[in-house]
Amino acid sequence: MLKEGQGDISVVKHRERFIRVDLPNTVDLEILETPPNERGNTNSGIGKQATLETGTVITVPFHVKVGDRIRVDTRTRENVTRVP
Repeated sequence: MLKEGQGDISVVKHRERFIRVDLPNTVDLEILETPPNERGNTNSGIGKQATLETGTVITVPFHVKVGDRIRVDTRTRENVTRVP
């Protein structure tokens, strides 16, 4: 879910062994592929599948479209909000 060169990642080593990797709680990613919104589906609350720029597939609200940037929680792999 992370992109190469993304900051805010810390690695803790002890005696030449990695013991912990801390990731940012959220990352902003672009939607590369998702079906268009279908009229009447906005109230179902289920959402639709979207492929992010990293190749990760998550569920997003129906109003999200290709090219939108969204904030994703790295702990749950869920959409948090659309990013301006």
